[in-house]
Amino acid sequence: MDFKELQNFIKFVTKSGASEVSLETDNFKVTVKTSGAEGVSYVTAAPAVMAASTPAAPAATAAAAPVIEDEFADCVAIKSPMIGTFYLKPSPDKPAFKSVGDTVKAGETVCIIEAMKLFNEIESEVTGKIVKIVANDMTPVEYGQTLFLVEPA
Repeated sequence: MDFKELQNFIKFVTKSGASEVSLETDNFKVTVKTSGAEGVSYVTAAPAVMAASTPAAPAATAAAAPVIEDEFADCVAIKSPMIGTFYLKPSPDKPAFKSVGDTVKAGETVCIIEAMKLFNEIESEVTGKIVKIVANDMTPVEYGQTLFLVEPA
């Protein structure tokens, strides 16, 4: 990874709203952390052989998950498999993949998440009716964040 790629990585993490992201390769490990409203970020880099990594606490990811109201207790969440920018439409001039009230089948595309200039189609893992779109269109999403709530068929 060259210096320009590292700068782009830092900018991406800062814009995504994630509080901490780590990237590790055979040659190095980079951790980018943001804190508070200032969006301050810093990078630590070390050779992979010298980097001692500790797994993140599960409570930290659970705290980031939004609380779902009781009316949606029987719904299944479609969650983001990555950090990136959430899009409901394949392009600005096209209709949304899915809207509230639409039926969805397992394996059907429901949205796109852009990560590092790559557009990844996100497919539903459940068949049913979309009852709520939790994420806002064209906004950053985090790994594991709920995007849609689906009432199973």
